[in-house]
Amino acid sequence: MRAPVPLVPLVGLVALAATGARADWPEFRGPSCNGHAAAPGDRTPLGLPLRWSETENVTWRTPIPHRGWSTPVILRGQIWLTTATRDGHDFFVIRLDARTGRIDLNRRLFHADEPEPLGNNVNGYASPSPVIEPGRVYIHFGSYGTACLDTATAKVLWQRTDLPCRHYRGPASSPVLFENLLILSFDGVDVQYTIALDKTTGHTVWKTDRSTVWRDLDAQGKPKREGDFRKAFCTPLVVDAGGTPLMISLGAKAAFAYDPRTGREIWKTHHTGHSSSPRPVFGHGMAFVTTGLGTTEMWAIRVDGRGDVTDTHVAWKARRDIPGLSSPLLVGDLLYMVNDRGAASCRDARTGKLVWKQRIGGNYAASPIYADGRLYFCNQQGKTTVLKPARTCQILATNRLDTGLMASPAVAGRALLLRTKTHLYRIEAQAHRP
Repeated sequence: MRAPVPLVPLVGLVALAATGARADWPEFRGPSCNGHAAAPGDRTPLGLPLRWSETENVTWRTPIPHRGWSTPVILRGQIWLTTATRDGHDFFVIRLDARTGRIDLNRRLFHADEPEPLGNNVNGYASPSPVIEPGRVYIHFGSYGTACLDTATAKVLWQRTDLPCRHYRGPASSPVLFENLLILSFDGVDVQYTIALDKTTGHTVWKTDRSTVWRDLDAQGKPKREGDFRKAFCTPLVVDAGGTPLMISLGAKAAFAYDPRTGREIWKTHHTGHSSSPRPVFGHGMAFVTTGLGTTEMWAIRVDGRGDVTDTHVAWKARRDIPGLSSPLLVGDLLYMVNDRGAASCRDARTGKLVWKQRIGGNYAASPIYADGRLYFCNQQGKTTVLKPARTCQILATNRLDTGLMASPAVAGRALLLRTKTHLYRIEAQAHRP
């Protein structure tokens, strides 16, 4: 494999390349899969608002029934998101008009007679975000069901309910599109694998089991805590590694790189963390990954390795103030993040050296976004802190809504779409309202 170059992730770009259409926000973490609202090199201002409240710069707010932490996706004036009943028996897809906020589709896709209790207050049954491309939207609820819908007619084109996984704490890994494939991750207490479906038919193209070496057996030879240390919730990332597509995929106790066309494992690392949720980011020839809970670290891994690269390709590690839930942001040479307890920090991406650290308050699960030269961090209590990306911590604004965010923000033109625990908001400057 040739030496890697710091190109953008491929997933979101590939999904729309065939038609030339550009989605505002096609999947979890946006058009480049890294939290950036604009395309690489595009410095045209979007005109996003800097300030808002329940009474300022709100174009519309729409109550969303039931419960879900999935990020909305937006294409051609349509907003799609998922929700589920709190007891996990019924799973829904919702479509809204992006201009008015009106719900024009609210359909139950799947039902579970005996859903497994979540056993925590962090996750839900509708955490995986949809992914959209011209004409089709792909809806995923983990082992409870996956479906492809026609975006014009809302007709179900295909669905799968035969992909096993005992999520134990609920599903959370979002699907990704790559070429003709829809790629899904299943890291449960019983099975751990990644699988690619033909996006046109839903048929399985390849399936690869994790090659993790487990060291979690108790005195009776059974996995500790029913296999709780074998789970992961991460969404994979496909990157260009020197002209070769490479899928970075995080499981429990290990990070992997696969050939996304075949599922062949290229390299892996091993560590002691579990339940990793933050999605990796990529730049400077390195994948920046978190190890999950237990031992929560950020690792910078050079992606041009083969086999077990734990001792050969990890450029740096950091342990302090690393998020367990929220994904990082890479802007130029700087890596920004906020941990679960509200400690924001900035590190030099090439060396891992801490540049600054600042408490911005609250608890965080939503992943931040970068847009209009600003960093937006949304917390579970309803506050969004807007920062300037720089080598010093510069707070530009703080904004509050009545309820907090578990879902990551999205961008639609000049508007922010913020999904709180109860509503979906369209936030934009008054002069820009439709």
